[in-house]
Amino acid sequence: MKLALARCLGILCGATQAGESAYMVRATDLKAKPFSDSATLASLAENRKVEMLVRQSSWTQIKTQGATGWVKMLSLRLDDPAAPKKSGDSGLGTLFTVAATGSSGSTTTTGVKGVTEENLKNAQPNPQALKTVQTYAVNKTDAQNFATAGKLTPQKLDYLASGESKK
Repeated sequence: MKLALARCLGILCGATQAGESAYMVRATDLKAKPFSDSATLASLAENRKVEMLVRQSSWTQIKTQGATGWVKMLSLRLDDPAAPKKSGDSGLGTLFTVAATGSSGSTTTTGVKGVTEENLKNAQPNPQALKTVQTYAVNKTDAQNFATAGKLTPQKLDYLASGESKK
């Protein structure tokens, strides 16, 4: 949980660099404007490489081959999905939901204690912080050994296979 939280904060707190590459986490609609009910310009496939341009609230403007539009920030991953996966990948998208919905601009936010409204308003992805946090990942066996040593009560959680996402 702490690792997933740290990853989330790493993504939310850094600066977006225009022109930086990202990959689609899942099949996603490319929207004309940063709203869920905006016109759909195209459907983007999972693992498709895109160029990030700018971030607004929980949306990121991207450029693909032949189109520019908006996707939800958590639909993007900064690492190459074809690269070898590290153990401990927690499925960030299932932990933290920040979503602007509809043209009214109403916002639903799941926050984290200690994160201020100003932090959220000015949040930007930080690829270097994400890479640093990923070095703290542990595998299932190490997590179980830690829990046993700390006399923690076991709980059964399904682990996602690399590249798998829960929908």
